[in-house]
Amino acid sequence: MPQMAPLNWLTLMIFFIYIFLAINMMIFFSFNYSVKKNQLMKKYAKFFWKW
Repeated sequence: MPQMAPLNWLTLMIFFIYIFLAINMMIFFSFNYSVKKNQLMKKYAKFFWKW
């Protein structure tokens, strides 16, 4: 039935967008980047008050 074709395309588009976003979120949250302490101290060292 050609009348139902737009509904099927819309459903497929929503489904693939959902899968795309879910995969991207899994990739984004799976990495754990640790900041080394000396790099963190160099970054914030200029904000410390020196007597």
